Amino acid sequence: MSQASKTTGNDFFEQVYAVVRLIPAGRVTSYGAIARYLGAARSARMVGWAMNASHSLEDPLPAHRVVNRNGMLSGKMHFEHPGAMRELLEQEGIEIENDKVQNFSVLFWDPQRELTL
Repeated sequence: MSQASKTTGNDFFEQVYAVVRLIPAGRVTSYGAIARYLGAARSARMVGWAMNASHSLEDPLPAHRVVNRNGMLSGKMHFEHPGAMRELLEQEGIEIENDKVQNFSVLFWDPQRELTL
């Protein structure tokens, strides 16, 4: 990977982190929604990579608020233990059943609607 690619990737990760920090408690968003907001609609997977890398940040992110497009806790295996993501969401009043956010469409936070560029 070239130095330019590394810088671009790091810049993208920082942009992802900036959006994730804005997700309100008790709300969730998706990898794809973040990617679309950042103008990289086909980069949901890269958002996932950024979320996985976020565990080494000094300032922790509310990474538990980022789920897949169907409201599934697809990133749960990247937390300190498999139930941590669920526990954090439930502490915020979000109901989880079978690793899926209940009332996902109501709780969904779309950065394109909620934020202005």
